[in-house]
Amino acid sequence: MRSAGHRLHSGHDRHWLFILTGKTDMKNQNHASFLCLAAMAVLVLWAAGLRAAEDDPPLSETDQCLSCHLDDDVMPQDYGEHDIHMQKGLSCAGCHGGDPANDDMDDSMSPAAGYVGIPDKKDIPRFCGKCHSDIDFMRQYQPAIQTDQAEQYGHSVHGEKLMRGDTSVAVCTSCHSGHNIMPASDPRSTVYALNVPETCNKCHGDAQYMKKYDIPTDQYEKFKKSVHGQALLEEQDTGAPACNDCHGNHGAMPPGITSISHVCGTCHINNMEYFAGTKMAAGFKKKKLHGCEECHGNHEVPKPSDKMIGDDKSSVCAQCHESGDKGFLTARVLRTRLDTLAAAYRKASVMKERVNRLGMDDLDIEFILQEAKQSLTKARTMIHTFDTLKVSALTTEGLVKNQQAIREARVQIEAYYIRRKGLGASTFIITLLIVALYLKIREIERRQKSTTGEV
Repeated sequence: MRSAGHRLHSGHDRHWLFILTGKTDMKNQNHASFLCLAAMAVLVLWAAGLRAAEDDPPLSETDQCLSCHLDDDVMPQDYGEHDIHMQKGLSCAGCHGGDPANDDMDDSMSPAAGYVGIPDKKDIPRFCGKCHSDIDFMRQYQPAIQTDQAEQYGHSVHGEKLMRGDTSVAVCTSCHSGHNIMPASDPRSTVYALNVPETCNKCHGDAQYMKKYDIPTDQYEKFKKSVHGQALLEEQDTGAPACNDCHGNHGAMPPGITSISHVCGTCHINNMEYFAGTKMAAGFKKKKLHGCEECHGNHEVPKPSDKMIGDDKSSVCAQCHESGDKGFLTARVLRTRLDTLAAAYRKASVMKERVNRLGMDDLDIEFILQEAKQSLTKARTMIHTFDTLKVSALTTEGLVKNQQAIREARVQIEAYYIRRKGLGASTFIITLLIVALYLKIREIERRQKSTTGEV
């Protein structure tokens, strides 16, 4: 048997060698052999892929449930081919039972085949929980997935009412849909962060549907106007809170008196800790008032501002405190401190911008102003202690930084005008020298002409 090297000596082999390498030199025969083998490997893999595709036909062809329902155009209205269960190979029989391999409708949908049909709404949590509460089963698809959703649901407002026979409440399919379920990370999902408010609003925004529960139905409209709603819905910030961030997901409950500050504190941790250590927090608890909500609201949370605190009628403090009492006076002091620091910061910022427009060095001023802004932010957070001394310490620190920034800005502005004056003076002197030089040259030229004329 001839070797590959010998075979390449033939005219046919030289032809392929030229195609593969662009050369007929036999020193390239090893390169050509490698390319031939690589091409053959690609062809084999491609053929294997085609065979695998032929051996593994679409689910709609092997699953008689899908095949029949698609042919008769009787698929559920919310059916979607991108459903996570369908993608994982879990078709109709995975939930409804039956034998999807049997094309005889009576046999495939018989009790003997395990067919259970459409579950009653009250049975849906248990229905979904057959798989989603089985940790061994769920680990096949997502090792870290939680398997306590059904248990949490049983302790939620929805779950408790369902157990008492109220089938108007939300169940799994109310939020996730029935046949088009997608992961919460998928933007098309009904429980994707940006879609959660609208999903909840389908029930909670329907005044007629919610009538028997005697609760408001304007939460969604209020939420859209809130600082949270604007961040989530307008700015598309998926880190901003939606309904489930405060009320929970499967264990959805209205935040209680003791839990409301902890719910807000998951994001606003310093505010929560400061407020928790105040006499006001203890008083609120005694009177069964919600800590954060009393001042900031719940669904329509406005963007906080210094105007919320103080002794004028528009402040939140004035809603409870009367003129002359301790809380009223404390609010006045706190507002004065904040206003003083905020005004100083604005003044320093204006001067910094002036330095920038003049083309002078504003880098050091920028760093100083960042520290001043940080002091202002800390002071605004420290308001939740209602301690005038602690707030004053931070505002004083900020004022020192602002004064430092203003002094540095003045130095730069003064340097600018000194440079301008110096430039003006030097320009004047240079101009005089040019004029003098010009006159001197003219004088020399006249002398030369008069000397030439005499000759």
